Amino acid sequence: MLRVYLDTCTVNSRKVLAELNLMDSMFELTHVDYFSGAHESLEYLEINPNGAVPALTDGDFALSESNAILQYAAELSGSDKYYPKNIKQRADINRWLLWEASTWFPSCYIYLVEYVGKPLMNAKPDVTVIDAEAPNWHRLASILDMRLAKSKWLVGNDVTIADIAVAAPMHVHKWQRLPLDAHTNLARWMADVEQLPCWRQTQGAVETALRLA
Repeated sequence: MLRVYLDTCTVNSRKVLAELNLMDSMFELTHVDYFSGAHESLEYLEINPNGAVPALTDGDFALSESNAILQYAAELSGSDKYYPKNIKQRADINRWLLWEASTWFPSCYIYLVEYVGKPLMNAKPDVTVIDAEAPNWHRLASILDMRLAKSKWLVGNDVTIADIAVAAPMHVHKWQRLPLDAHTNLARWMADVEQLPCWRQTQGAVETALRLA
């Protein structure tokens, strides 16, 4: 059976947990307390030498990188419902997974650090950092907005692992103060993601972990 190691407060942990719930996957969960530094313990570093959460093990096979975990779990499920085998659909999904990790996550993360992370550490947000990133964030959000003007979900009319991956960096968007109102289609899509049972299952744990409840 799959075992996942994560802390739901982190973006990529939330991503993996939501996808596993989406697919009704069977797995065992091991909590790795991010705020206490458990992800840097020698025991955990044997599973993921990067010292980051999440990670997955399947017998003696260990896997890190959240989007790789999404792909592996989807393949293992035996269904192509959320990760279609059609070569063009899969290439489109993979494109969004790569874009999220390399481009979208870093931009959203700046808002997360300033408006969520710093207050947790009793520090004040640096508005100049937000102001410097805002043009880039709006540019990226516009890319999503244009795509979502054409379909309900990122890759057509059915939810896929791409939707979970790209939504994850915005998972506490209200507290991140992400300006979604400027991007109507993106805001509509995020609201749809938040109504998915797999997403709602994880919301309470996230808010409690980040002291947002």
